[in-house]
Amino acid sequence: MIGIYEKALPKNISWRERLELAKKLNFDFVEISIDETDDRLSRLDWSKEERRVVRDAIFDTGVKIHSMALSGHRRFPLGSLDSSKREIALEMMEKAIDLAYDLGVRSIQLAGYDVYYEKKSVTTRDLFIENLQKCVKMAEDKGVLLSIEIMDDPFINSLSSFSKIKDQISSPYFQAYPDLGNLSAWPKNDVGYELEKYISNITQVHIKDTLAVTDEYPGKFKEVPFGDGCVDFLGCFKTLKRLNYNGSFVIEMWSEISDAPKKEIKDAQEFIYPFMREAGYDVK
Repeated sequence: MIGIYEKALPKNISWRERLELAKKLNFDFVEISIDETDDRLSRLDWSKEERRVVRDAIFDTGVKIHSMALSGHRRFPLGSLDSSKREIALEMMEKAIDLAYDLGVRSIQLAGYDVYYEKKSVTTRDLFIENLQKCVKMAEDKGVLLSIEIMDDPFINSLSSFSKIKDQISSPYFQAYPDLGNLSAWPKNDVGYELEKYISNITQVHIKDTLAVTDEYPGKFKEVPFGDGCVDFLGCFKTLKRLNYNGSFVIEMWSEISDAPKKEIKDAQEFIYPFMREAGYDVK
């Protein structure tokens, strides 16, 4: 299945309109965003009726909300030294799992940060793991997967670094969500080997391009036009296909306030899909 990130689609439309547009663009699902803004965090408090409206739209269009990008923990991190922020982080997680359960979301993508705006330390790492264990227990209770995204941040910027956290949390409901762009941008990563070694932990894959990190440049991890970055898309797709990865992919873009989001999305499809077909994936 191939999905589209919500932030690629026009922002100020209803969920029914968003799902209908995704269907017209031949996507199987949409990945909902719960980011650090008040507007999107408020979705965690949707009423039963608001949830019913979204579920009806899913049922009527046949387009699922298959995954959730929960990046709100950048603002309220699980590893924060501020206990009040950690409490909010756990409350957010519980609400996100409940929302996922109600909407039929299979997987929640967690941002791989112990903290984002605070200084990192051994303590923030330990607090992150301690609270992540609590989150995984919540997810197990509802049968929802939690998948850590490979990030634009040194804390978890490879599947190998994810595995160090995975070693502390032995649960089938805690897995990895590699972003091909983020994975490729860090020069230390042997991308093919990373995918090979940790294929059994991969639940979903983000497709985007990035500019690589160098000694003189911090890299660019968002809004890099496809083809302008460092990602070897054919190599990544061929590796995943050889490894029999048949899970879902999500095209990650930020065209929601663009003058022509549909055109940008179609341009992205025209760039990505030939590589996927050459690798052996059947795409529309």
